[in-house]
Amino acid sequence: MPSSLHPADPAHGARLVLDGSAIDDIASFYAAINRVFMAGEDWQLGPSLDALDDMLHGGYGALAGQTQVELHWKDIAHSREALGTAATRAWLQAKLDAPGTFNTAHVSAQLQALDRGEGQTYFDIVMAIFAAHPKVRVVDA
Repeated sequence: MPSSLHPADPAHGARLVLDGSAIDDIASFYAAINRVFMAGEDWQLGPSLDALDDMLHGGYGALAGQTQVELHWKDIAHSREALGTAATRAWLQAKLDAPGTFNTAHVSAQLQALDRGEGQTYFDIVMAIFAAHPKVRVVDA
């Protein structure tokens, strides 16, 4: 599904549409984010939560010049599952498999919390990042 920026009513600003059915893992999440937020840019967002956070501050891509944006996230349940426990475990394990790059004690604690059912999934982290940017409102579409 092509994504685009649509005018919306002034109370909600512009509207973006994210096709959650296209998200099957972390890599495809960033591909979908790039299709929506980085269309028209000559560079792409890398697969990084910090990069996602930086992008949501605005200034380029679909957020340039926008004061308020609604992100209509279609098939969000599919995305929640795709970025759930299994994807999060693999993401954390990959960090542990790169010694000297990440704080292994912290990553191990995250992995243990996830295994106990207490830790955040990648989807939970993504949603917390979006929540920290009130100019981008996520709508379950």
